[in-house]
Amino acid sequence: MNKRFSDLIMASIKNRFSDIHITGGHPLIFRRDGIIHSDKSIKWSPAEIDAMVKDMLTDKQLHTLKKRWSVDLALSVGQVRIRINVFYTTRGLSLAIRLLPEAIPELNGLNLHPSLATIKDLRAGLVLVCGSTGSGKSTTVAAIIEEINRTRPVHIITIEDPIEYRFQPKKAFIEQREVGIHVPSFKQGLLDVLRENPDVIFVGELREPDTIRLTLNAAESGHLVFATLHATDAEDAIYRINNSVTGENQDVIRYQFASALSWLIIQQLNFIEKAGFRVPVLAILRDTPSVKGSIRDNKLSQLETIMQTSRNEGMFSLELYEREFIDTRTSFIHPHKTFGMMAETSKEPDFKSSLIDPLAVQDIIYMTSVEDDLKREEEAKAKRDDGEQQYVVLEDDVDLEELIAQFGREGETKPESDKAGR
Repeated sequence: MNKRFSDLIMASIKNRFSDIHITGGHPLIFRRDGIIHSDKSIKWSPAEIDAMVKDMLTDKQLHTLKKRWSVDLALSVGQVRIRINVFYTTRGLSLAIRLLPEAIPELNGLNLHPSLATIKDLRAGLVLVCGSTGSGKSTTVAAIIEEINRTRPVHIITIEDPIEYRFQPKKAFIEQREVGIHVPSFKQGLLDVLRENPDVIFVGELREPDTIRLTLNAAESGHLVFATLHATDAEDAIYRINNSVTGENQDVIRYQFASALSWLIIQQLNFIEKAGFRVPVLAILRDTPSVKGSIRDNKLSQLETIMQTSRNEGMFSLELYEREFIDTRTSFIHPHKTFGMMAETSKEPDFKSSLIDPLAVQDIIYMTSVEDDLKREEEAKAKRDDGEQQYVVLEDDVDLEELIAQFGREGETKPESDKAGR
């Protein structure tokens, strides 16, 4: 790891930065308490960034960057876990870096509504956490999963891109898979996971229609499923789910989503003046008959009214949550206490199996499924077989004209399908 980069990460922790942006020929940009700042004394040239990226990425990640022009990864720098997106811009390569605590925050230290603690007791259903990039979705889900890990003897499997928080098994048995490293796609991971005897599943992000469909199938089949989605309100989130398919399939998705949904949480990080820092502000939608009916009937405009009038059923709109929970709260826990970096303890090393080709996944970055690849291989083989010429070894005394005439007579008596095959 580049020492200059490592030193920057450690200094960022001391100065309570949440995000860092590095781009060629431009001063360092960082975010503290939600506000963007710059440091003109720190600057990388485009060539220096190229060298730094080459040093920090694996061969597989470099291949992805070369072919896709962007790559996501997560690293541990000292005691600090960071998430990085490397992408191509007019200044060359740029890095967007999110600093994560090595220790997963406790749910009661995130300034969230106490009702979220009850999610750990669910046995099945879908818990969907939505919000914009940087709103704390992954942290909220990780904190709830850690509560399950601490209190219940269950099997938890995560499918993430990339893995952000590294869980240490406590009462639960936890297995984590990263897209592009341990599994080629979210879809393949979800096809696999139902054969792996899980109780709890975490799907890092819902983007593709197949991922959405398979996630709903998992929730309907008796598993507790957590997922995140980029959406700004409940109506927007459900609209994205419903419109992940077209035609008659939209009715199927609506009914399936209404049946599977347990919690839908919209999360924002807003600066609260009396606290002096950013605090999560939530909208919460629960699985009541009125909510399920509105989703099935595609009357999504009713959801905001339901949230505003269903306080007794544990629901909040963003405005109601801020008025009834944030404004009435007398004290908040500073994120610097919750997100303090701790020494790594009993961290399991990453193990690379000799039976896995680490570069094979690069050939299927954009794959939809393993079955599609196999189908394409079979079709290609069939085309090769169709064009394959047949050879016959002739004896010296064979009459060639008679042999040709014999083949002609056989062709006349064979069915058309057989002629086509020859």
